Amino acid sequence: MVNRAFPQHESPHAPRRWWARWCRRVAHRWYVLTTPALMQPALQAQWAAHIAVSEEQHEGQIAVYVERELPAHYISADRTARDRAVGLFGKLGVWDTEYNNGVLIYLLEAEHAIEIVADRGVRTCTQEADWTAIAQQLAQLLQAGQTSQGMLLAVDSVGALLAAHFPRATDNTADAPRALDNEVPDFPVL
Repeated sequence: MVNRAFPQHESPHAPRRWWARWCRRVAHRWYVLTTPALMQPALQAQWAAHIAVSEEQHEGQIAVYVERELPAHYISADRTARDRAVGLFGKLGVWDTEYNNGVLIYLLEAEHAIEIVADRGVRTCTQEADWTAIAQQLAQLLQAGQTSQGMLLAVDSVGALLAAHFPRATDNTADAPRALDNEVPDFPVL
């Protein structure tokens, strides 16, 4: 028997979900309008240079993406910061490295969310606890106002994991992986 108390396209919770999405959107906009940017564009060159130095130690690829707020269509669809990070992981081509060893560090300022997305080659070699520890360490430094130090330490930590599992080849034998060109741009996206 079909319950006819509510039309089939609606649920008793639909108004609350709409209201929650609207409040979330307003909170994001309010954050952007009233809070100075956590990540300053002047730091981009410094972080890019640091990522490049890190990538000289391993075959992995590191990308950084910092967003002030989620796009409106993500909020309307009840998507999370993790959903956005996974989407950007694909959009930025971090997943498309030769050895499947790309890592995206994603920060969503409006929700104080940090997501680290690792490609399948990296996930098979590492533990979830490794990524959680890096994210927690970054969060602590961001809360303390040490934005640049936090990001540089996160890049160093990710680089150390990648160097342990994907070291840069030093010899030119046929069995050793060859040194690759930079497959993912080092310049952080703000």
